[in-house]
Amino acid sequence: MPDQTARLAPAAAPVSADALAPVRPRRHRAIAGGLLFLLLAAAGAWWWLASPSPATLYVTATVGRGDVTRAVTATGTANPVLTIIVGTYVSGVIQQISCDYNTTVSKGQVCAKIDPRPYQAVVDQDQANLDVARAQLGKDQAALAYAEVNDRRNQQLAQRNYVSQDTADSARSALKQAGAQVALDQATIEQRQAQLAAAQVNLNYTDIVSPVDGTVVSRNVTIGQTVAATFQTPTLFLIATDLTKMQVDTNVSESDIGAIKSGQPASFTVDAYPRRVFHGSVVQVRQSPQTVQNVVTYDVVVGFDNADLALRPGMTAATDIITAQRTAVLRVPDQALRFSPPGAPAAAAGTSRVWVLRAGKPVAVAVTTGLDDATNTEILQGDLQSGDRVILGQQHAAATSAASAAPAPRL
Repeated sequence: MPDQTARLAPAAAPVSADALAPVRPRRHRAIAGGLLFLLLAAAGAWWWLASPSPATLYVTATVGRGDVTRAVTATGTANPVLTIIVGTYVSGVIQQISCDYNTTVSKGQVCAKIDPRPYQAVVDQDQANLDVARAQLGKDQAALAYAEVNDRRNQQLAQRNYVSQDTADSARSALKQAGAQVALDQATIEQRQAQLAAAQVNLNYTDIVSPVDGTVVSRNVTIGQTVAATFQTPTLFLIATDLTKMQVDTNVSESDIGAIKSGQPASFTVDAYPRRVFHGSVVQVRQSPQTVQNVVTYDVVVGFDNADLALRPGMTAATDIITAQRTAVLRVPDQALRFSPPGAPAAAAGTSRVWVLRAGKPVAVAVTTGLDDATNTEILQGDLQSGDRVILGQQHAAATSAASAAPAPRL
């Protein structure tokens, strides 16, 4: 029986050249594409290497002359130079008030009156006691005069033996007693006079008077109110002596107090007049420290003229105390001293330099600096002149163009 397997397997047909013809064009196209990509990459690399680097733009500032001022900033409160507390020495009911807020008062003017009747009664009683003492003195002086006559008569009779010696001694004793009684009466009168004077003082204290010329800035009492001066004198009025001369009490931190001296100029502003600058000077640097939450400050008093009465007691003042100042000096912005081009060597320790744009290129210039006010720095020495352009920073033109061409973000 013939092999069925051999019968079923077909014989392999030979591959002709016509069947391989479509494969060759595809290989050629792939090689050509690779060569084209390499040529484009080489052209791009050549263009990138041959193109010039983006231009560098410098941010500059003009060197000029001006003022360099160093100041200490502090916050304070405007207050009268002298404020008098008017109280009461005696207790009682307020019967009358003749001074109110903003009242201009003169020295000795009565501002309030306490009911004087209880104190008037004491004065009258002490006056009566004094009158009694004076009457008693008159009576005892008459008794002294009689004792003197009686003693003199008995002494003469005793010398002639008309009376006994005991009678003469008794008359002498009565004379001495009468003299002592007169002296006692005189001391009693002085005592009564002192009591009357004390009562009169208390009566006078029922008139609450202004001790100075000034303006009433506070009133803490009303008619009919009972004031008690038992342990502490109650405050009835606050009187500012002169509101045309005021001061700002500022709190300066301990880190800045070393630069503050009396006589230094100062300026300040208040919220009531934001566009007006008030000027004054330091009149006192107080030694007493004030510690609040472990922060130590010192009170620096700035005096100023308030002739137009624009400022009122209690206003908050933002104060600048000038500790050092140079006028019409050559100065540069502080940022110029901090700039250095990329790759430039650092300045030597203890020296300063700025970069000046000359002929379109940055040139380093060594300088000697003076006063610095955190914005500008004084230039003492260096190859700088007014009009030179010092470099503050730099940026590339490409980055600038890209930043300007980028669309603004939507809000």
